[in-house]
This record gives sequence, structure tokens and C-alpha cells, in this order.
Amino acid sequence: MPRRRASSQRGIIVLFVTILLVIYGVFSALTGTSININIGATSTPSFPATATTFQPNITPTSGPAWWQVYFTDPLTINDPNNYAASIEGKLIEQINAAQSSIHIASFEFDLNPVAEALIAARQRGVDVRWVTDNEYGLVADTEPGHGQFAMLQNAGIEVRGDNRTALMHNKFWIFDGKILWTGSTNITKNGIFIQDNNAIVFSSPELAAIYEREFEEMWNGQFGPKSPSQLNEQSLVLNGTPIQVIFTSEDPALETAIIPLVRSATSSIRFLAFSFTDYPLAEAMIQRAQQGVNVAGVIDKTQSGGQGSELATLFCAKIPVRQDGNRQFMHNKVIIIDERYVITGSLNFSTSAEESNDENVIIIDNPDIARRYMQDFERVYGQGAAPDPSKVTCP
Repeated sequence: MPRRRASSQRGIIVLFVTILLVIYGVFSALTGTSININIGATSTPSFPATATTFQPNITPTSGPAWWQVYFTDPLTINDPNNYAASIEGKLIEQINAAQSSIHIASFEFDLNPVAEALIAARQRGVDVRWVTDNEYGLVADTEPGHGQFAMLQNAGIEVRGDNRTALMHNKFWIFDGKILWTGSTNITKNGIFIQDNNAIVFSSPELAAIYEREFEEMWNGQFGPKSPSQLNEQSLVLNGTPIQVIFTSEDPALETAIIPLVRSATSSIRFLAFSFTDYPLAEAMIQRAQQGVNVAGVIDKTQSGGQGSELATLFCAKIPVRQDGNRQFMHNKVIIIDERYVITGSLNFSTSAEESNDENVIIIDNPDIARRYMQDFERVYGQGAAPDPSKVTCP
């Protein structure tokens, strides 16, 4: 894999927006005031930055919360027949509450209760549409234990695949044009009841509109690096929280947004990575550690020994990196910086995710959200173990 990537014009725009995101955070911290981010197009709406009381981990029907964060917990929530308290249960609550539309871009699917809830939504007049990966979605639907896409199609719900070799790897849902659901969680038994994953939900028509544009592109057959960039309309301030969204592979995320934010870290970097094969990202973390930043992370053990994995790079640089303790996958793609910035979404830290797949990255500047992710990081890190030094080759 390339150890460096050239910055494109789109990449420069991402970098510029990321710099503004950091500047906004510093300005707010120093002055206690808020500003709006409005990059590029004059059609980008202005979003007031107002004070709010954050209410983490509250279900969508329990009050005025504008965000929720959910994590899988395979040690305690692991029974697909008892899903009410799981991410599946939270997703079905959103489906049942939808009144006008449910637009889905999600990689895999094998959950009958979710299919049944979507069919019920369709029967009450909700516009339900699903974009998936051709191979891992539609082709896999013929395998034992699957058939849920066929259930949807038989009920009149249209499902479209990407029909290409690269992956449509997103896992996002848009409800009624005003609620966004994203994160690392595939809508499968493994994804929700066995693997370590996260989901984050925002009540925001403005943020939902950003994802709706991406959904419509894919629905109309525009995938991969040649799909149109609308990057200048993908930053906003929501209730005082700066948020930046990047869709790969039409726009770069690692070299021009994620790595610059890592390089800006002043106190701590925490990461949970299913696949970590991006050397520049590892190098940026090592450089910050050498400057006194506290860096630690977990890489999925099934991926950490694979070709191109940066586990050895980090381990040999004395970064406290662990292999996870999950019996299947630690599937998160999360970085937490200075206990205030959260990077999450579907993007693995790899070249294929950056340059070929359809992925989404969301970068959030909110200490309350970061605190929830830090709690889950501690859980996953505590279940992991350092690599066996005898099995790691250092230069």
C-alpha cells in the first residue's frame, strides 16, 4: 500500500474545513463563545450555535435529546431472541416511529425483526428504500440464514445494489428526513450480538439532509471516486457542536481530515480499529506520542496479523496497542482525540476504504459524546491484551 497519498483539490478543501473545526474548538474553549461554520456554497444554511443540556444514551422517545449513542456489549446483550435492549431494539423503535420515509445505505442484513418492521412501515405508507452492497448484500441474501432482502422486495420495498467490485460499506439510516443513524454496526446478528460496534443517532434535519444527498446519489447509481463531491455543504454547527461529514471515495478522509486532527492532539488519542493498515495515520500517532501525547488503542486480532497491518509499527514504537478480546470481531472504526473530538462511521483505516469504497466519516467536537466513547474504549481496551512480543517483528 502507498505510504503517502497526494492531496487532491478536494483533499485541500477537507483539510481547510478540518483546520476550521480545530480553530473553532480552540476559540470556543478560550472565549466561551460560539460561531457558525459555513464553508463554500452560499446555499449552505447557517446554523445557530446555542447552549444545550446534553443527555447521553436516551432513547428517541424519552425527551428533547438531540443525540444518542449506543454500543454493543457481547458479554451481556447477546441473545437475538431478546433484542429489546440491543441496538436492534433501538433501530426498530426508530422504524416504528417513522411517518414519511426511511432511506437506508447499509452493507449487510440478516435480521427478520428489522425486515418485518420495515414491511409494516411500508404498509402504513412510509417510503422505504435500501441501497446495499451487491455481493455482501444482494448475493449473500441467497445464503442460509439470509433472505431478508427478498422479504422486503416481496413486500414492494425496492433494494438496489452497487453492482461493482468495491464495497458499498456504509451503515447509515435516515428517518423522515430529520433523524440520522450512523456508525460501525452492520444490521446483522453478528454485528449486534457478537461483535463490538457503535451507533450514533442525531435528531437534525440539516445533518440528515447531508446524508440524504449521498443516499440519492447512490440510489441513482453514482458510486465510488467518480461520484460527485458536495463537500462544501457537509459541515455545520449543531446545538453548539461542530460536525464535519466526509464521504469516501469521492472525497479523501484520512490524509486530509483524520490525520491533521490527530496531529493537533494535545493530551490524548484513543482508537478502536477493525482494520488499521494506513501507515501515515500510525506515523502521526507515533509522532504525537513522542511529543508527550498519551496514545493507546485496540486493533481487531483477526486483522492485526494480516498483510499491511500497522500493529507492529505502533507496538515497536512503544505505543500501548492491544489486540481485542472479542470471540469474533472488534468492528469499531473510532478515534477519540483530547476527550472532545470523536471520529466514527464506517471507514476502516485502510487505502481501499479511502480510495475505492463508499464510506462515511463523521467528526464531532463534543466532550459529552466523547465521554461516552471513552467509556466504551475502556471496556474494549480492558478486555484486550498486548501482542506477544515473540510474534512481532520490529525493524
